[in-house]
Amino acid sequence: MQTRLFVLAFIAAAGLSCAAAQTAPARPKITGVSHLAVYASDPAAAEKYYTTVVGAVKLPDPENRHGARYAVSATQYIEVLPLPKGEGVERLDHVAFITESAEGLRKYLAASGWKTPAKVEKGADGSRWFDVADPEGNKVQFAEPPANPKAVDAPNAIGHHIIHVGYMVHDRAAEDKFYKDLLGFRAYWWGGRNGKLEWISQQCPDGHDWFEYMMTRGTSGIPTDMTQHDLGVMNHYSLGVVSVPDSFKALTAAGRLTSQGNAEPKLGADGKYQLNLYDPDGTRSEVMNFKHTQDPCCSPFTADDPPEEP
Repeated sequence: MQTRLFVLAFIAAAGLSCAAAQTAPARPKITGVSHLAVYASDPAAAEKYYTTVVGAVKLPDPENRHGARYAVSATQYIEVLPLPKGEGVERLDHVAFITESAEGLRKYLAASGWKTPAKVEKGADGSRWFDVADPEGNKVQFAEPPANPKAVDAPNAIGHHIIHVGYMVHDRAAEDKFYKDLLGFRAYWWGGRNGKLEWISQQCPDGHDWFEYMMTRGTSGIPTDMTQHDLGVMNHYSLGVVSVPDSFKALTAAGRLTSQGNAEPKLGADGKYQLNLYDPDGTRSEVMNFKHTQDPCCSPFTADDPPEEP
């Protein structure tokens, strides 16, 4: 009798487990980078940089009426927000990725035990989004663009595809629990200098844009001796181009790099040409070749490169 009761209990428990699995929401697609949101101590200076140097188009910000969007395409942009009082050297507010369903992804994360808001936000343009914190407390946003995003005319933009974003990370294993294990980001490339692991790139689960861990010392927070510039090097976004050297020549000829000091193209450890530019508060705009021109150091590429169009 006891054996029979045990078997029945086991079958019942298994049935409940299967039912729970069947009702658990599937993860909606995460297809690429949406934007990087940064603070500006001087909004006018930031506007000059993003419209003149980067060549983006200024648009109203549906998320924050005090902010502005500097768009390079219909679905990708830099969001510039007023600098909060007492912010210190930090100029990053959040990174954002595109999802096919903000509400679906919110439910997926909530069902997985991740702390989420009670509902998604809705913009006047039809967009939807919500914010969560990653394992180190960084704000990460998932944005669902409008059903029919309005085309952006940005003929002077250096590039029209933000191929990756990156920010400072201390603990790779902790961040992997969120990005890799829970969301399904997948390996693309990793590398560093002098035998150190400094950069870890992981592509979006359902696209080829990537997120880059910018590994730093310590276990949490901003190192006390880190300057605003050094933090801005880590917290960055990257515009893809076919040829960085050609883009550099065109920008120089047009007089658009007069504020950028000794900026010039160089080959990165990943074998791709890059050009590093900085907004007035030190946030880095990286211009990068879509494809490598020499073999990368440290590791091979393990996935396809992003396409030229977002």
